[in-house]
Amino acid sequence: MEKKQDIRKLSLEEIKVVLTEIGEKPFRGKQIFEWLWQKDANSFEEMTNLGKGLRQKLNNRFSIDHIQLKDQQISTDKTIKCAFSTFDKRIVEGVLIPTKSRTTACISSQVGCSLACKFCATGKLKLMRNLTAGEMVDQVVYLKKQAENRYNTPLSNIVYMGMGEPLLNYKEMLRSTDLISSSEGLGMSPKRITVSTAGIAKMIRKLGDDEVKFNLALSLHAANDQKRSKIMEINDSNNLESLSEALKYFHKKTGTRVTFEYIIFRDFNDELEDAQELAHFARCVPCKINIIEYNPIEEGVFQQAERIKVDAFAAYLEAKNIIVNVRRSRGKDIDAACGQLANKNKAILKSERSLKV
Repeated sequence: MEKKQDIRKLSLEEIKVVLTEIGEKPFRGKQIFEWLWQKDANSFEEMTNLGKGLRQKLNNRFSIDHIQLKDQQISTDKTIKCAFSTFDKRIVEGVLIPTKSRTTACISSQVGCSLACKFCATGKLKLMRNLTAGEMVDQVVYLKKQAENRYNTPLSNIVYMGMGEPLLNYKEMLRSTDLISSSEGLGMSPKRITVSTAGIAKMIRKLGDDEVKFNLALSLHAANDQKRSKIMEINDSNNLESLSEALKYFHKKTGTRVTFEYIIFRDFNDELEDAQELAHFARCVPCKINIIEYNPIEEGVFQQAERIKVDAFAAYLEAKNIIVNVRRSRGKDIDAACGQLANKNKAILKSERSLKV
């Protein structure tokens, strides 16, 4: 039996065209769209302001492919890591990170990743497929409900920093941000969304051409090409000079300040010489720098930098009038911290084994 098309892959205008084709009024499209994106409907039967005949027509032709919660872990610091199962039994992870000042949903954009960064657990998985916009929005919706119901706090921020490289799933990533920020979707401000990239120059330029309203973060981790290429293969084809030019173009087009993410590793990129290189590179655009504590992964070769070196590193940058935040690990005990997604998740390992059979 042929699988039905996921109706959430259609735009509002495309839904209106379908309605006309099946002899229904196009204005019903807006009602359907609201059920899909504002009311999080799981079935057409829930769409009670539509006639029974229309609901049946939709059900005959379309599916609503929501992701499903497969596993959930809660850290001692209240971070929640969720493993979600997709319609084709793939597993992706999303994380809710509550702090005193904000509550952030960290979501995935791909199943696995193709970039193989040396410090990242997800990079040890092969890229299996891109996520759809709906699958990305689903992660936000579930984590938003967890924030509200479990911690009685609104979801304040969304970061595309989970599994995968968002700019290699450009079309669906962009559609998901539109659905999250649209008044016909979740209605969140795009300024509360940050998309993180390992650094793909031509796609950073495309973000500028599209004049996106959300924030951009670059996973930098080293500010000279030799070191960066050792830990991030993507740097061989997207070196620091090309990234610098792309970021200048992005800022010129959008006016948005860029965030540089810098995981600090012991005896690799934690010296003042590294801070000097970072300060020099950071002059390319208005920016802030997040220094991130390294989180260990299985078979990893790196170690956390000493606290005294981290503090000295941050102090040097601040002395250069650069905005600096030192990010301490959250959810480390459940492998939910930065770089740890897919590190030890039994649901993912079990899913991968079953798909190989």
